[in-house]
Amino acid sequence: MQLLYKAINTLYNQCELLYWKINTFCWTLIVVVSARSRGITIGPRCVFYGRTKFKKANKALIKIGGRVNFRSKSTANLIGINRPCIITALDSSARLIIGNHCGFSGTVIGCFTEIIIGNHVMCGANTLITDGDWHPDDYRSGKPAPIHIEDNVWLGVNVTVLKGVTIGANSVIGANSLVVKNIPANCVAGGNPCKVLKELEQQIIT
Repeated sequence: MQLLYKAINTLYNQCELLYWKINTFCWTLIVVVSARSRGITIGPRCVFYGRTKFKKANKALIKIGGRVNFRSKSTANLIGINRPCIITALDSSARLIIGNHCGFSGTVIGCFTEIIIGNHVMCGANTLITDGDWHPDDYRSGKPAPIHIEDNVWLGVNVTVLKGVTIGANSVIGANSLVVKNIPANCVAGGNPCKVLKELEQQIIT
């Protein structure tokens, strides 16, 4: 009986793998063609697990490097994704640039002025990165301010990065953190508001 269960489990895993390959191939083709037709730059070997939503204002810039993964299906990351990736450049002068070898899981990026994300950046499930307050007509809203996330940064699950922030290279931001001030390179930071918890030895990703 154990051999039968093992054979069934093996077959199930193989079928699931085939499903993901077909599903991912189809969604990647659909998303890439749709994005490029609207003037969005998608680098080589990017992969889309489910449909990523793009919105770009006229004359805005969205540029994505090579080998970037976008996970939008709820089970595409087994920690749990509660929404698709949504990538937006909402003002005509907005610049959103993503480097190579990055990964996003249910990540929302809202760019009003400038968001630059380096290479090898990992964004855990349901992360949010936004450089504006989203209600420009409300007198309580401030002006957008650029966000820079340097190479090899890791944002944990449910991290929120708000306007005017730079996160230095190689740093790790703990789960559920709210980043409202600059975080230096080579550290672990966390909390609400996010602050440095410990320093790391410098690492270089090539």
